[in-house]
Amino acid sequence: MSSIFSKIISGEIPCHKVAENENCLAFLDLSPVAKGHVLVIPKMPVDYIFDMEDTALADLHIFAKQVAKAVKIVVPCKKVGMAVVGLEVPHAHIHLIPMNNIGDLNFASERIKMTSDELSELASQIASYI
Repeated sequence: MSSIFSKIISGEIPCHKVAENENCLAFLDLSPVAKGHVLVIPKMPVDYIFDMEDTALADLHIFAKQVAKAVKIVVPCKKVGMAVVGLEVPHAHIHLIPMNNIGDLNFASERIKMTSDELSELASQIASYI
């Protein structure tokens, strides 16, 4: 199963990486719902998150927790929300989104625009707390 995420994992497509370990990768969303919107993915290609093996699913969530804590330090917010949608890319992934109210998790809202330089700087800042 090949997807845009598979190409990011292999390095065919660049990303603004926030964190990585042998099983997971976290990078900034290029079309973020909010500043600091991070995608956390398993490196093993699985379409549906609940088809993941239990240990891999637990590892993904523990990795996401580490990333979320770093995001909260860098991006002023009340909490970092988590969403699993899974319809837009056929590769399991978790959205981590800084939020101050429930409306901040609205995927139908207009996405914010950030330059590549802004994304690179933000990714570096978040990565420094992981």
